[in-house]
Amino acid sequence: MLRLYDNITSGNGYKCRWLLTQLDMPFERVEVDIDKAESRTPAFLAINPNGRIPLLRLCPGDYLAESNAILRWIAEGTSFWPDNRRDKAAVLQWLFWEQYNHEPNIATARFWITHKVPMTPERVHALVLKREAGHAALKLMDDHLRHRDWLVGQHCTIADIALYAYTHVADEGGFDLGGYPAVCRWIDRFAQQPNHILITDRVGTDVPYDPATLA
Repeated sequence: MLRLYDNITSGNGYKCRWLLTQLDMPFERVEVDIDKAESRTPAFLAINPNGRIPLLRLCPGDYLAESNAILRWIAEGTSFWPDNRRDKAAVLQWLFWEQYNHEPNIATARFWITHKVPMTPERVHALVLKREAGHAALKLMDDHLRHRDWLVGQHCTIADIALYAYTHVADEGGFDLGGYPAVCRWIDRFAQQPNHILITDRVGTDVPYDPATLA
């Protein structure tokens, strides 16, 4: 059975949880306490040298890291991954953009606030810049979604899943979404899909975190 190493506060983990649930794919879920650095232990680093979650165990000894790569693997052969070559490229374009322009600003600001990270003078200064860059990302999305329902094509793809994860909780990072009406409509549309789960929903079969079983 698939096993997802996850953290319930993580938008990157939520992406994977959401799609697995949407497709009714059974999986085990291991809660990794990132505040206690459980993803930085030697045992965890042995299966993911980058020391981050989410991490998907495909089978014993075979692990796939990076949330958007995991989405791509799960979505193979489903409607969430397009058939059209041009649409496939467009989905990948959004996935790369999300990790480069969106997540480092919106998700990082949320993490610092919700995890009560000490706000050093350097972080206070960085937060101002991240808010500026985050709002620029939200404006780009809003402009793109103004006359369309989904980021690519005529239905939800993993591009939407990747961007929804941190956009719909951007307020937790101090971002007011009121100025982005197209994004707000898209968020509402996304949440109306069958089998939709919240970021706080604990789905899958819970398996305790046990460093001795990671290898």
